Amino acid sequence: MTEENMIAAEDVEALARGAAVLGTGGGGDPYVGRLLAEQALREHGPIHLVPPSKLDDDARVFPIAMMGAPTVMVEKTPSVHLIGAAVTALADHLGVTPTHLACIEAGGINSTIPLVAAAQLDLPLVDGDGMGRAFPELQMVLPTLVGVSCSPMSIADEKGNVGMLHTIDNHWSEALARSVTITMGCSAIISNYMLTGAQARDSLVAGTLSLCRRLGERIAAVRAEHGDPVAAAADELGGRLLHVGKVTDVARRTTTGFARGDAMVTGPDGVLELRFQNEHLVALRDGEPLVTTPDLIIVLDTESGEPVTTEALRFGHRVSVIGAPADERWHSPEGLELVGPRYFGYSIDPVRVWGTR
Repeated sequence: MTEENMIAAEDVEALARGAAVLGTGGGGDPYVGRLLAEQALREHGPIHLVPPSKLDDDARVFPIAMMGAPTVMVEKTPSVHLIGAAVTALADHLGVTPTHLACIEAGGINSTIPLVAAAQLDLPLVDGDGMGRAFPELQMVLPTLVGVSCSPMSIADEKGNVGMLHTIDNHWSEALARSVTITMGCSAIISNYMLTGAQARDSLVAGTLSLCRRLGERIAAVRAEHGDPVAAAADELGGRLLHVGKVTDVARRTTTGFARGDAMVTGPDGVLELRFQNEHLVALRDGEPLVTTPDLIIVLDTESGEPVTTEALRFGHRVSVIGAPADERWHSPEGLELVGPRYFGYSIDPVRVWGTR
């Protein structure tokens, strides 16, 4: 294995930074995930990173993630010794031996929790994810678009409770797992969407973990050279700067297992309103849609280029908001039905980062 095909403890800081950028404000606290992953990799050693194109057809790929409200995850740290329990429980239930693990979303803690599980279980990790960003609900993954079932799925909490869900479709998986997660304290570990190697090649966004590491390294390097890390991030993602200003209002609440709310960013070009459900979903400037889901709306600290999650937004914070294009499959009619602005209750058509609808 080359160095590029390995992830060691010293790689995690950059990877977590880049993952938080792709997380569009959600995906869980990147700092907590970074600490857990660094500890696991120091204890167990580096893990192998495998491109989806290198998977055998009959490989058995098990995604693992945290489910819940990011505002809760900040204070309710998962038990590191139980992170692999969700994978083990699902594998035992299916009578299948996992060959690889995977990230179901690129974002915050959900790009680092799989590192912990891979190190603990001594399994390679697929260099890809099921979204190319973060979305708030379980069914909002590209495997759904190709007919892969979320069920059966395992769910575990920090106390040691482990459950198994069999559901009639992926929307019901979200509804029932969300209820269980709320009972578990709005934070749980899950494993679902078990994929064959062929399904993983067909449905995952390839290269996202490598992108996270590269993006995190570039932001740090440009900052160290006193350059513009925000511009560097936008360039790396093929996106553009949307707005610069100061956070002048934040309304945030945790309801039905999500962090929901909106924030106002006031700057020279007017007032940008951000609306979020774990992740930023709509950006409006002076009331007009500027960018909407499924494209990425990313908030960065203007000076440092560090990503700012929805739970970390604070009054007076000087931020820059960038937009970046989503995987093109999300702009299909089926993708927009699953993650477009109307699904979330916004009566607007999707607006892409480069201004097209």
